Amino acid sequence: MRYLLVFIVGILFSRNIAHAQAPVQYNSSEIYHSLQKLNFLGSALYVAAHPDDENTRLISYLSNEVKARTAYLSLTRGDGGQNLIGPELRELLGVLRTQELLAARRVDGGEQFFSRANDFGYSKHPDETLKIWNKEAVLGDVVWAIRNFKPDVIINRFDHRSPGSTHGHHTSSAILSVEAFDLASDPDAYSEQLKYTGVWQPKRIFFNTSWWFYGSEEKFKKADKSNMSSLDIGVYYPTLGRSNNEIAALASSQHLCQGFGRLSTRGSENEYIEFLKGERPKDRNNIFDGIDTSWSRIEGGEAIGAILYPIEKNFNFKDPSQHLPQFLEAYALLQTLNDEHWKKLKSKELGKLIAQVTGLYLEASASTPSGNPGSDIKVSIEAINRSGAQIRLKSVGISPTEAQIRPAAPLAPNKRNNFEIALEIPPNTPYTNAYWLNERGSLGMYKVSDQTLIGKPETPRALYARFEVEFGEHTLVFEKPVKYRFARPDKGEIFQPFEVLPEATVAISDKVLIYADDQPKKIPVTVTAHADNVKGSVRLQASEGWIADTDLQSFEIAKKGDSQTLYFHLTPPPNENQGTLTPVLDLNGKSIDKELVTIDYDHIPKQSVLLPSEVKVVRLNIQKTGEHIGYIAGAGDKVPESLKQIGYAVHTVAPETISEGSLDAYDAVVVGIRAYNVVDELKFKQRYLFDYVKKGGNLIIQYNTAGRWAKQFENIAPYPLTLSRDRVTDENSEVEIISPRHALVNTPNRITQSDFDGWVQERGLYFPNGWAKEFTPILSMKDPGEKAKKGSLLVAPYGKGYYIYTGLSFFRELPAGVPGAYKLFANMLSLGKNDAPEQPDIKG
Repeated sequence: MRYLLVFIVGILFSRNIAHAQAPVQYNSSEIYHSLQKLNFLGSALYVAAHPDDENTRLISYLSNEVKARTAYLSLTRGDGGQNLIGPELRELLGVLRTQELLAARRVDGGEQFFSRANDFGYSKHPDETLKIWNKEAVLGDVVWAIRNFKPDVIINRFDHRSPGSTHGHHTSSAILSVEAFDLASDPDAYSEQLKYTGVWQPKRIFFNTSWWFYGSEEKFKKADKSNMSSLDIGVYYPTLGRSNNEIAALASSQHLCQGFGRLSTRGSENEYIEFLKGERPKDRNNIFDGIDTSWSRIEGGEAIGAILYPIEKNFNFKDPSQHLPQFLEAYALLQTLNDEHWKKLKSKELGKLIAQVTGLYLEASASTPSGNPGSDIKVSIEAINRSGAQIRLKSVGISPTEAQIRPAAPLAPNKRNNFEIALEIPPNTPYTNAYWLNERGSLGMYKVSDQTLIGKPETPRALYARFEVEFGEHTLVFEKPVKYRFARPDKGEIFQPFEVLPEATVAISDKVLIYADDQPKKIPVTVTAHADNVKGSVRLQASEGWIADTDLQSFEIAKKGDSQTLYFHLTPPPNENQGTLTPVLDLNGKSIDKELVTIDYDHIPKQSVLLPSEVKVVRLNIQKTGEHIGYIAGAGDKVPESLKQIGYAVHTVAPETISEGSLDAYDAVVVGIRAYNVVDELKFKQRYLFDYVKKGGNLIIQYNTAGRWAKQFENIAPYPLTLSRDRVTDENSEVEIISPRHALVNTPNRITQSDFDGWVQERGLYFPNGWAKEFTPILSMKDPGEKAKKGSLLVAPYGKGYYIYTGLSFFRELPAGVPGAYKLFANMLSLGKNDAPEQPDIKG
């Protein structure tokens, strides 16, 4: 009898984090670890709101100590956070943080899922969160995740019973998880999902509690723990050479853009989970108590366990391939099972083990990093059997094409086999992109029309190689994504995903074009070729009132990867106006209005994202004083580019170059967001900044995160100033100008209530809540149901100049083209450069 066994090869534990796409090679200890997990039939789902919310200690413990199939459901992709390592924000940050989560799961052994919820920014209450998210839709996504993953146990990171005590997204994740616990088994709930999956009832649900939720460690010590389970997550894994908390620290440290790199720890450490509902475990310290997690769980599984348990007990670490006959026998039995869920999962796991014990290396690498629908490429195939087993490569095909070779070649021990397949990428192949960005969504939700994609961490790759391999009478099909492989002298061998792209993309580098007057601007439009010999034309689609000097321009690019820049002159309307401008390519009868953005860091695979090439155009009646601005970069923002748009010459100032008098040439100096959190050098330069102000300069400090700096940074202002976690998250909240006579809201632009219209995501964050009498608060604002906060914009004279601290989110508003934010920032830069400010009515 012959068996055709099909699965996709995955990753258990990666030691090569720096090159995230490189094939993982397993040693005997890791193979044994895989076998232990194969012999455990139980699943746990961890639920929270954002990337970096997950408890990697507990996920790693469940995956590597308990040996359970473990996954993290993050309701959002973290799109609303900040980025400490690069310029990506919003949807691009969501792509980056998605990949960082996948990198973390490659370390701790978990899987990763998402909902369609968009991280719209900080929310103070779940009522607001669930309204913006569309509660019914996101709840359906949680139900969908449970029905597909089929967890025995669910663990929430946050407490569903404490609305308003933490981030609204956090509490909402727990609320939805608790509701979905019951709904997942109801065939009348989200019945449209049942075309693709079945109902499921988890056994129990927990809350991953800790002293933090009790306010202090002392209070937690005194708390009643009769309803809690205690797990020692500090265990050491001899087969992996690491302790659980070391693995967890390495996993957490993949969240680099959020600054979560951390020291590893060792030794015993307790983690607590509180039972919420379901079947209460009799053994409080065994969350799978009462659940059959052996092969006896499934009908016909005992025979498989009878084969696999002895292998685990007497594993041959010197030559794991000696177990191949038994693995193949167990695999054949697996295919006779009626339980499709466990049959599919365990076939995949056992198939990987068969490849691991034989050292079977299968690779498909494209000759180019990208191709186009309908274009021709070549795929190099490598196959090698690094064991003494009798293995034969029957065929290799590239899905979804018909391209195939049938070498029918024996894979002799440790002899490399190389082949090449020429193929045409199917003309209807979709472009490579993050699937949740293909359609325009809303503030709180991404739009995904294909139900089968919902929850997936990333878009399935366009091309897969299908290796049909014979092990005696058994035939297995291994599917592996086609990749691109190359080498760099400074990094060695690198693998990256193979992408399917349009023949060309088009972009305007500035995403907001600000016109401070009615004069035309020269607009560069860049066309990038993703194929050879590309030619066509570019036209601009502009909102009413915006006029381009020509309807279209032709382009011709000979080489793939090259770019050509065309220039249009765009004239704004005479009066204040906001609109959009979209460059469109006309190419071989197709219209293309996408730009390609790449995200390339060592700790994640290279990402290609296709975004609408639309930009915002804004006509402002704005005045300013001064010309030269010094900018000290912090955690990364686009404020310098925005200031250039309104005519300032912005000069980047490296902190190490700051010395006595070095800042005197600047009309104002601006410090970027979170600079005191991330730029250690500033602790040596603070006196020079104060001296600059004393001599007549304007120093503008943008928001910093309270409590996340060294002792030397406690005095970031010339007078006492206390930062807090105060913030106003409602971007439409009413703003009161409480110092209406101050020059900051009068010169050179008069600031009115209308200048706070159209703000995005929030008003601001980490406002000071205490300051010296020398400071004047300019604005007052609040979220619904809260007391007014006056610390969003503070100004103090110091010597001949002015020190300004602002928690207003200019780093979001200026790149979004918010007119009032530009006017207010221009006033801050201009302060004292005209008439001296009048004393305000309110002090404090």
